[in-house]
Amino acid sequence: MVPRLVSRLFDDRYAWLRLTLLGLSGVGYLLLRPHDTEPYTPLDWAFAAAALACSPVGVRWPLVSALYAALVFGLAGWFGQAEPVVPQVGASWAVLELSLRVPGRQLAVGTAAVLAGYLVDSLDNLPAELPTWLYGIALTVGVPLLIGMNLRSGRQLARQAEQRVAVEATAARTSERAAIARELHDLVAHHVASMVLRVGVARHVLRDADPRVTEVFDDLHHSGSSALADLRRLVTVLRNPATAPGGTGYVPIEPGALPQALAETVDRAVKTGLTVDVTIDPAVSTLDTVRGLAVLRLTQEGLANVTRHAGPSARARVSVRMVDGDVHWEISDDGAGPGRSARRSEPPGPPAEPGHSLTGTGHGLTGMRERVELLGGVLSAGPAGDGWRLRTVLPAGARP
Repeated sequence: MVPRLVSRLFDDRYAWLRLTLLGLSGVGYLLLRPHDTEPYTPLDWAFAAAALACSPVGVRWPLVSALYAALVFGLAGWFGQAEPVVPQVGASWAVLELSLRVPGRQLAVGTAAVLAGYLVDSLDNLPAELPTWLYGIALTVGVPLLIGMNLRSGRQLARQAEQRVAVEATAARTSERAAIARELHDLVAHHVASMVLRVGVARHVLRDADPRVTEVFDDLHHSGSSALADLRRLVTVLRNPATAPGGTGYVPIEPGALPQALAETVDRAVKTGLTVDVTIDPAVSTLDTVRGLAVLRLTQEGLANVTRHAGPSARARVSVRMVDGDVHWEISDDGAGPGRSARRSEPPGPPAEPGHSLTGTGHGLTGMRERVELLGGVLSAGPAGDGWRLRTVLPAGARP
């Protein structure tokens, strides 16, 4: 805990705090020092005040502060009567701030200036007290310089480590996207393309079939072709995200086309035998891309779940409304299909875990919950009368 606090204290963002504490310590020294041993003359007080005034300058201009502190230190040592403790400490701290926050050339200039100031202060004692002078230089200039350079090097190494981690994470994500793209292309897209081709052949061979059969073939061919086009665009984006519009990601529909896409989704559900009552607010065309795509995917999965669990003869209700910028989405069914009837005839079992589909091992409901939660909403799923209901509110301004 203590090393972390010390490391934060010497961060560049807290230079103002360090220099404020330095100024307060100088004021405290001047107020509490032993006056009888070495009284301060007015000139000594002026030099001490000038050294304290240097502290605010170092917050923004550390090199200027170091040069100023070196000048005050030299003048106080040459013209002052008392030992220039405050100017000397200020010069030493200026070296520390300089070594923490500026590159090598500026550091060399500032350090040389402080060395010159120390030399001026010690001229009267040289060369007789050369060992003491060298020790004083090591203590006044060398120690702050080494501490500052060590802390700065540690911060640079930490930043480099963070950059390496970020680069490795990006490379891992790129590799994962490439692997997913390969699987989508080699497995899913291949089989979808094969199904589309076979449906096309069936349409060609069975030209004289019942018009209802032809209509089903046409719908299958259109749906398969659309799915294949979406898969190819998704594979392209996974391999190279920069190819997406604006570089922001995969966008299968434009926001303004959302009402038409929802209508097509409902039409496909109706063709399976469902009866669907639809209420779609025209204002959904103004939705942002992220929430618009979420509404479309939720509707597709919700109607698919109604068909799967309530049966194609069930009656579903779809409602998409805009209220103060929020999207109120809901799908429910009357539970009249054979799927729900069969379930009601079974012995009661343990309740399904939240986020799991109603039967089997599918992940449809889990994916719906995750999509909603990413946008700041909560998906509610549960019985409603004899049927089932899904509903959520996607808040305005939500971003994943």
